[in-house]
Formats: sequence, structure tokens, C-alpha cells
Amino acid sequence: MGVRFLKMAVVYILVGICIGIYMGTTLNFALTSVHAHANLFGWATLALCGFTYLRFPKAAESPLAKWHFWLQGIGLPIMLITLTLMAHGYSPEWVTTFKRIGEAVAGTGILIFAVNVFTNVKEVDVQNHHKHDISL
Repeated sequence: MGVRFLKMAVVYILVGICIGIYMGTTLNFALTSVHAHANLFGWATLALCGFTYLRFPKAAESPLAKWHFWLQGIGLPIMLITLTLMAHGYSPEWVTTFKRIGEAVAGTGILIFAVNVFTNVKEVDVQNHHKHDISL
């Protein structure tokens, strides 16, 4: 599961960087919020989740990890697309409704990640890992 999160994170850093380059070359910074969300909620958050899952296999093997992956994988693009539309002045009620839905879905994914961490990440797993490293 960790590798899937890392690959999804890389997609978002590519999107975020492309948006940043576009804004810099055109001097049009209307997409600043989309750029920030792609980089922080996409790249940074997903990469940290991915490394967490790589480090703690019990959390990665939990059904919660799959729910987290799909909820964030569905919610974040909806959020970014609707933010893009709104940044360009197109914000009928259906767009703002979908933005809220995307935010709620992605946010629920992060909430599930938190439950997974508090349920399946234990200090003993860190201690056992360090003991294994020393014996090498």
C-alpha cells in the first residue's frame, strides 16, 4: 500500500510543479490555491502516508489503508478540479457542491488514516525494528 501512496504522491508533485511553472511564466497566480493543495494535500501528505505504510506493515495491511487510498484518491482530484474552475470564475452551485463533496471525501480518507495509525502503529514496532537494525 505504501508504494501506491508514493506513486500517487508523485503524480501530485508533477501536477503542482506544472501549475507553479504555468503561474510563473504567465504571471497569472489565480491557481495558487490549487497549486498549494496539490503540493501539500497531494504530494506531501500522500508521501508521508506512503512512508508510514511502508514502515508499519500492520497499518498497510489493514482494510483502513485501502479505504484511505480510495477516498483520498477520489476526493482530492474532485477538489482540485472544482477549485480550478472556481479560480477561473466559474462557480455555479453544482461546482461548489462538488468541491465540498471532494473535500469531505478526501478529509474522511485522512480521518481514516488517523484511526489506522492510532490503531495499528505501535511503539513496540519501532523498537523491534531498531533492534533488528543493530543486529545486522
